[in-house]
Amino acid sequence: MKIQAAVVWEAGAPLSIEEVDLDEPREDEILVRVEAAGVCHTDDKARQAKLPVVPPVILGHEGSGVVERTGGAVTRVKPGDRVLFTPDYCGRCRPCRMGRTPYCDDVLAVTFTGTRRDGSPRAHKDGTPVRASFFGQSSFATYSLVTERNIVPVPHDAPLHYMAGLSCGIQTGAGAILSAMPVGPGRSVAVFGTGAVGLAAVMAAAASGADEIVAVDRVAHRLQLAAELGATHVIDTTGRDLADVSAEVVKVTGGGADAALDTTTSPAVIRAAVLSLATFGTCGFVSGSGELAVPPMALQIGGRSLRGIMGGDINPTVFLPRLLDLHRRGKFPFDRLVRNYPFADVNKAIADSLSGDTIKPVLTFT
Repeated sequence: MKIQAAVVWEAGAPLSIEEVDLDEPREDEILVRVEAAGVCHTDDKARQAKLPVVPPVILGHEGSGVVERTGGAVTRVKPGDRVLFTPDYCGRCRPCRMGRTPYCDDVLAVTFTGTRRDGSPRAHKDGTPVRASFFGQSSFATYSLVTERNIVPVPHDAPLHYMAGLSCGIQTGAGAILSAMPVGPGRSVAVFGTGAVGLAAVMAAAASGADEIVAVDRVAHRLQLAAELGATHVIDTTGRDLADVSAEVVKVTGGGADAALDTTTSPAVIRAAVLSLATFGTCGFVSGSGELAVPPMALQIGGRSLRGIMGGDINPTVFLPRLLDLHRRGKFPFDRLVRNYPFADVNKAIADSLSGDTIKPVLTFT
């Protein structure tokens, strides 16, 4: 079928919206009419070839929409159902069998090749194969093919124009606090970086009942929003030495944070987050680049831990309904992060995300 899709034809080029041919769904596939799709920094990293993605490719990995058709082997959904898309996984390896799907043994192949498991593309343009399975969905398009592995059914009245932003960055930040490093009453949390991932962590910490929630950033309006969303302390790092920032976290938490989350990808900031920990505290990071230098004694003395976190350390099909329930109860107001853009403005949405003008852009198709 003919669809409109945002295609990257060569590394670093802007996304080009044009007509492509999408396959009919196979036995295990689901054709979904996309209503909204979140925009994430990962999309731009893929566009710039900073990830193992080969053009031509359709990006987008936070889609949502309405089921149009299903293959004969599909049983979980039917035409007319509304769904959120999540990252795909193999479903066969040990982490997948344990429900830890972000750590799938085949995560790079499943996430970034943009093809089916047999190597076939899901789309073509004038006979040229187009990779249309980025994160198992390629949702920067009017229609996507997905599988039962990477969808979450939602109610028929679900407001997809902001819910579409849940399934990558926001679930990562929330999962880091509620799953990977669970906190609660009597505990303290420090969040370094208050973009979409960091603010999701702040909201999750507030929902957990944590006593102290420290938000650390250098952008004033983000820190203000963090305070409105539950941060008990904010620290502006502008012009400050990171050692002083760590010391302030220790001071305001009365001895250090029980959990610290870095969302900045900066090795220097990750180190500062480790140095802000309390005895037995854990520092998690969701991404990074370069060499990370952490003094071993900073971990050994006090029994502190440093760990990487993929996708929030959660199973999206279980965790996303939990976040939606918190939202319904007014305890996870993630819609406050979202700004909608028409699909035609996909390149502007990406630019505004990178500049920080918009915390969580979500494209709309209807």
